[in-house]
Amino acid sequence: MDKGIYCLVLATAGTTVRAGALGEIAFPEGWYIYVGSALGTGGLKRLDRHVTLFRDRKKSPKWHIDHLLLAPGFTLKYTVSAATGHDLECLLAQRLGEPGIRNFGCSDCSCTTHLFFREHDPKKEIITAFKTLMLAPAIQTINIRDV
Repeated sequence: MDKGIYCLVLATAGTTVRAGALGEIAFPEGWYIYVGSALGTGGLKRLDRHVTLFRDRKKSPKWHIDHLLLAPGFTLKYTVSAATGHDLECLLAQRLGEPGIRNFGCSDCSCTTHLFFREHDPKKEIITAFKTLMLAPAIQTINIRDV
């Protein structure tokens, strides 16, 4: 399986979620972009784990993003990914910039956050960010279930 980087794009009508050690976080209505890395042994199969967790909602959370994927107030809309052997996760996060949820998903780097807020669907912005890193983004729409 290819290694790479990815974004999970979620939407909420507004909710509060306890995200592990970060505690309770109020999420206003809108769209949220989580930037992740898939450079480990499973590569981009990590996306399958996130999608399965969202659809089944049966496992316990392991990472910050898992708390959102398991929360009934969030819907995973789509993923954007690209194959790369280079560690570009933080550069992608920098390209997306603020506003973001401080300290979310970035405990293993010096970034301020890896979760970003947008009022409207950020698909075009994400595609542009991938392309500025010379990556070819692939979009996977998630079959939405009622939450």
